[in-house]
Amino acid sequence: MKLNIKNETGRLKSVVLGQPKSNGPVPTLAESYDAKSYHTIANNIYPKEEDIVFEMTEFEKVLKKYDVEVFRPKIIKDYNQVFARDVAFVIEDKMIISNIIPDRADEQEAYRHIIDKVSWRNVINLPETAHIEGGDVMVWNGFLFIGTSYSPDYRNLKTARTNEYAIEILKEYFPKKRIIDLDLKKNDTKPYEGILHLDCTFNIVGEDKCIIYKNGFVDELDYQLLLDIFGKENCFEVNDQEMFEMNPNIFSIAPDVVVSDKAFTRLNSHLRDEWGITVEEIPYREISKMGGLLRCSTLPLVRE
Repeated sequence: MKLNIKNETGRLKSVVLGQPKSNGPVPTLAESYDAKSYHTIANNIYPKEEDIVFEMTEFEKVLKKYDVEVFRPKIIKDYNQVFARDVAFVIEDKMIISNIIPDRADEQEAYRHIIDKVSWRNVINLPETAHIEGGDVMVWNGFLFIGTSYSPDYRNLKTARTNEYAIEILKEYFPKKRIIDLDLKKNDTKPYEGILHLDCTFNIVGEDKCIIYKNGFVDELDYQLLLDIFGKENCFEVNDQEMFEMNPNIFSIAPDVVVSDKAFTRLNSHLRDEWGITVEEIPYREISKMGGLLRCSTLPLVRE
């Protein structure tokens, strides 16, 4: 397979979609590894497997409607495999294997049959101490936007997934790209006060537009920088509640086609009416309770 990911929105040809089956029992609070999951476990509203299967099946139907080749990881019994974005990610023709948190280390073996389709020369395995997950990496032509945490408490935060060392290594592999690191607020138990991944506070749509949540960044200058790059008129700003509901985490099939949660009425209307984008609406409320949404569920391999 010849990988090709130069941006977030080029016409999608091949993608890995996470696996909703055999999720296992509801985690305990101690077993949760993001604030949204912590919240749903604490409130006894963690999703049922049949609802997760239904929502991901609806997502797959939309992908196939647009003739996208869909791969799935192999099923690991009693294991959450919904969020494919964290296991690996693609930049240009390279697949970077994430050093994900230990709680999810077994997940990568379920992707072996997919990784093996890629030439070994184009698979990058990072040093063990370089931590990064695909939800923190946004590719936009000559830019790489990377969410990270510079908190002195980094080692103790489950939601701090990408560190400075990983960013330095990506600079070596992609020296021609302008890499912009964005320091994200982190909180393991309060979903209104922390950001798990960059794509929960910022996402790119169309050719030159974005969805953004101002309060997700430690330094407001990072938010201002993104507004300067894209232009304020090209930025759709979400509020605290919309961030909690995961509005930024939609998924582009093409510059003019996105998949979005049907509950995102304000965002979806803006995408259609102001930006002329076709919005394929599906139910994804249950999966949102596990700390991720549509972009998190995918690992794009080839875009035109």
